Amino acid sequence: MRAGQRGVALISVLLVMSLALLIIGGMLRSHRALLQSTGQQLQQMHLRQLGVAGETWGLVLLKAQQKDSEPMAEPSSAFAIEDAQIRVEIEDLAGRFNLNTLLIQGQIDQVTLKRWMRLLTLLELPSLQLQQVGPLLELSQLRLLPGVDAELLRRLAPWVALLPAKATMNINTAPALVLRTLDGIERTTAETLVRQRSPAGWPSVQAFTQDPLISGLGLSGHGLGVDSRWYRITVQVTQGQGHLRLATDVERDPKTRQLKILQRRVLPSNASEIQQ
Repeated sequence: MRAGQRGVALISVLLVMSLALLIIGGMLRSHRALLQSTGQQLQQMHLRQLGVAGETWGLVLLKAQQKDSEPMAEPSSAFAIEDAQIRVEIEDLAGRFNLNTLLIQGQIDQVTLKRWMRLLTLLELPSLQLQQVGPLLELSQLRLLPGVDAELLRRLAPWVALLPAKATMNINTAPALVLRTLDGIERTTAETLVRQRSPAGWPSVQAFTQDPLISGLGLSGHGLGVDSRWYRITVQVTQGQGHLRLATDVERDPKTRQLKILQRRVLPSNASEIQQ
């Protein structure tokens, strides 16, 4: 009888110990997960701080720019802080195709519409009737149109901007593909224009349309310009296995030349942004 009682007691003790071990094991796993999560959060906070440091450097470069009619002397730069590598790129958003110029006071601008259709053809994208959407604040609004998905927005995003309707296309910073949206400019001509473009750029739209490479095309200067007020600072931070991309859109006041941050957002490390 006593042997049986001792056996039951032993089993009870073993069950209690097993239960205690299970509880302790669960607590240890939760503690490790908490430590790991906290470590990741601290790393992301540090990467974010480094990203803001890169953004500050980009703002310094923009403030040092004497004239908005001149392309950036240093559109990209790289440096190291502690054990982190930081790369800063500055892009003139007016060098992109401004989607908001398609509709002027509710009316479709026919010259801009033709350029828009050429851009879609060059990117091998289907026709998109933007007048069905109206003024755009975010590129994701195009999802209201049939057939528009994340892949289409990904392909379109690097070439378009969402600026005020009055913003003109800066011919001094527009890449060759954007210049090809202009009537009559073929690929070879556009690439030559970009390659031979002087560091100071064309002084006027008229000087551009009278360039010997395109003077015979009768190119319209409608919607074109030689300066900008809107820029994007993109900062890439790499520290060990950690990565962060920070995009900051900036507007310069034409009178005071003060810079205003319009929006700041963290982007996927290896993907183009969809929202603008």
